[in-house]
Amino acid sequence: MQYVAIYDTTLRDGTQREGISLSVADKIRITKLLDELGVAYIEGGWPGSNPKDAAYFDQVQELDLKHAKIAAFGSTRRKLINPEDDANLQALVDANTPVVTVVGKTSMLHVTDVLQTTPDENLNMIRDSLAYLKSLGKEVIYDAEHFFDGAKLDMEYGFDTLAAAAEGGADTIVLCDTNGGSMPWEIADFVMKARELFPEMKFGIHTHNDGEVAVANSLSAVKAGVVHIQGTINGYGERCGNANLCSIIPDLQLKMDVDCLPEGGNLDTITRLSRVVAEIANLAPDDHLPYVGKSAFAHKGGIHVAAMRRNVDSYQHIDPALVGNEMRVLVSDLSGRGNLLSKAEELGLDVSKDEAVQVLNDIKELENEGFVFEGAEASVAVRLRRARSNYEPLFKLVDFTVIVEDRLRRGQLSEAMVKLDIDGDIVHTAAEGNGPVNALDLALRKAILPKYPALRDIQLVDYKVRILDSESATGAMTRVLIDSYNGSERWSTVGAGTDIIRASWLALVDSVEYGLTIALEGEESPAIAGD
Repeated sequence: MQYVAIYDTTLRDGTQREGISLSVADKIRITKLLDELGVAYIEGGWPGSNPKDAAYFDQVQELDLKHAKIAAFGSTRRKLINPEDDANLQALVDANTPVVTVVGKTSMLHVTDVLQTTPDENLNMIRDSLAYLKSLGKEVIYDAEHFFDGAKLDMEYGFDTLAAAAEGGADTIVLCDTNGGSMPWEIADFVMKARELFPEMKFGIHTHNDGEVAVANSLSAVKAGVVHIQGTINGYGERCGNANLCSIIPDLQLKMDVDCLPEGGNLDTITRLSRVVAEIANLAPDDHLPYVGKSAFAHKGGIHVAAMRRNVDSYQHIDPALVGNEMRVLVSDLSGRGNLLSKAEELGLDVSKDEAVQVLNDIKELENEGFVFEGAEASVAVRLRRARSNYEPLFKLVDFTVIVEDRLRRGQLSEAMVKLDIDGDIVHTAAEGNGPVNALDLALRKAILPKYPALRDIQLVDYKVRILDSESATGAMTRVLIDSYNGSERWSTVGAGTDIIRASWLALVDSVEYGLTIALEGEESPAIAGD
């Protein structure tokens, strides 16, 4: 198999994404996860740019990494100065990493307008910087910044900069599509040209996603002969992001027969890695990322699910377990009978085809009224249980009343009265609360708790309201989503209607019934939406 080294720059280029700031502890934790996956290089930061990156390079020395080499990043020496006198290069040396990555200018636009130096001096800056670092025993990677744009402006000079890097002793030259505007066929043409001119040199690729083709450009470069790919977890990076390693790595391993993880690397950890890095970065995981997203193997259409019940490969391009992900079946008004049967199997419920059709028809009608069950799978679960012939409700509503007052000198008062039939006994309770929904919740709990003490462990942890037809003003259809938690599992339920109190009651009853049912059955229930 062809081998391509994976160079992760999440800790440096990834942190240039708007809204990301990682502490030293965050960077150390991500380093361990990347090493567990099996990447070849981890670029820790720019030690000359800030104290935090310098501190990272001190602390990372204490890690016992199994696969990855740590790389420090910096630029070529400044113009008209010796390498040993350049503060940036000295910071690279002081980082004490086995690998250093040096970025230099390829584009004449940057040489004259940004560096404000001569073309010859820029070549000297590249050559001298790399030679100095090589003399200190470092593995040197050269990032040819703006290579593709620069070569389009002045091809001869673009390749002259690569020659200077080769003369300086670069171990690998990385061709960078820094502005992210190149197309896959352009990438392939320039990579092949570079390999023809420098047949002994190892080449890499670094792409950005401004044209939405960063992954495609990286894979195109591999087909053209690069042996080194730079990218970030989840595609984090400046502007539109960098090439997404969470797509590139499985593409290489599973689609292109290209090995990019060493023996002992763990492709099946990449989904967890993606989600943990998102959490560390304080960003919501992108459910729709290929391979690693929660929705990457989620099936909603009834025809699709029916086909997959016959052959699981009919609507999946790989086994989700290969990347540590899982298949999910969604239930909605687009579902068929197979969706409900699959969901029942997932929940460990024995449901007949007729019962599944009954629940399906109920859900289709309810979604037409404003319910949405995709993000409220506990509400699906309780409906499947209610459809079974041997179903016995834990309690039945007789009636409830909610009073909300706001009186002079007395202030605001919310009170709920609930009357339930519990095993033939009529239980009538009342409670005051912080608003009408809280009062309903407290009154319901007061009625049920003596019979079902497991209710003490069930807590409402989130409450969301969405107005579905705002043009109806105060008479609008309202959807309520409730998230609940029992200490080990989190689940979501839904209610809807023009009466926000009744919509809340429907979601609340589903939540309590679901939580009590799994507690009474003593089951380890499958993960529910919101987990």
